[in-house]
Amino acid sequence: MFIFAAAARANFVDLDVSTWAWLGLGAVIVLMLAIDLYRHRDDHAPTPREALIESSVWVACGLAFAGVIAIGFGSAAFGEYISGYLIEKSLSVDNVFVWSMLFTSMAIPLKYQHRVLFWGIFGALSLRTIFVVVGSALITKFWWVLLIFGVFLVYTGVKIFRHRDDEGDEQAAHGLGILRKIMPVTDDFDGHKFFTRQNGRRAATPLLAALVVIEVTDIIFAVDSVPAILAVSNEPFIVLSSNAFAILGLRAMYFLLANAKEKFHYLSHALGGVLVFVGLKMTVSHWLHVNTYLSLAIIVALLAAAIFFSNLYTKNKALESASLDRRGYSG
Repeated sequence: MFIFAAAARANFVDLDVSTWAWLGLGAVIVLMLAIDLYRHRDDHAPTPREALIESSVWVACGLAFAGVIAIGFGSAAFGEYISGYLIEKSLSVDNVFVWSMLFTSMAIPLKYQHRVLFWGIFGALSLRTIFVVVGSALITKFWWVLLIFGVFLVYTGVKIFRHRDDEGDEQAAHGLGILRKIMPVTDDFDGHKFFTRQNGRRAATPLLAALVVIEVTDIIFAVDSVPAILAVSNEPFIVLSSNAFAILGLRAMYFLLANAKEKFHYLSHALGGVLVFVGLKMTVSHWLHVNTYLSLAIIVALLAAAIFFSNLYTKNKALESASLDRRGYSG
C-alpha cells in the first residue's frame, strides 16, 4: 500500500525550492498588488479598453512566470504550472459572473467595485494559501484524501452544468447576515470608505457588506478550485504561484467580462467537464498516472470547444432575432 502511495506522489514533480525563491515570489505578488492599488487610487469606472489592456498584462505576467518556472525547474514543472494556471483562470470566469450578480443585487456603483475586489482578492490569496498548504499536507500524508477530493470534484462538475438565475443571492444573504450580527450596516455610501458613523456609532457601509459577501463566495469557489489544482500538482510552490497569478488578474477580467455572460452560453458545460476530468484524474491517480501535457490538452480542448460553440450559439440567436424583426416589420 505504501509503495502505491509513493508511486502516486512520484507522478508529480518534487521541487527543492529555496527560501529565496519563496521570498522572491512573495515580493513579486506584493509589488504587483501595490502597483495595481496605486493605479486605481482614484475611484473611477474602468473603460472596456482599460480592462482589456490590464487583463492582457496580468495574463502576460502569469505566462512570464511560467517561463521562470521552466528555466528554474524544468519542463515537467512548467507543464504543471500551466495546467494549474489554466484551471484556476477558467474557473475564475464563473466567479466573475457571480460577482457581477452580487454587485448588481447590492447596488454597488461601478466606480467603487475595484476597491472592493482589490481587498477581496487580497483575502482570497491568504485563504488559498491556507487551503493549499493544508491540502498538500493531507495528500502527502494520507493518499486516500485524493479519492475524497476526486469524488467531490466529479460531483461539483456534474452540478455546475446547471446554473440558477439567482446564483449568488444565497451567498449574499449569508454574508450580510454574518456582518449584521457584528455591527450595524448602513444603506448609504460614504465615498469609498468601508466604515462610517451613524447616530454616533461606528457602522459598516454597503462596501464592507459587499466585501464580506465576496469573501464568503470565494470560500465556496476555493473549495472547488484548490482540489482541482491539486489534481495536476502537489508541489506547493507551483500550486500557490499558479493560483496567485490567476487570481491577481481577476479584477481586470471582471471589468472585461462581467456583462458578457450571454456570450459564453456553454461555459458552464466546459467548466463542469474540466472539473469532472480532473476529479476522475485525481481519483485514479493512486493507480494510474495521466500525463501532464495530455491533461493540459484535454482542458484546452474543452475550453476551446465551449468558446467555439458559444460563439456559434450567439450568432444563431442574433440571426433568429434579426429574422423575427424582419417578419414583424413585414407584417
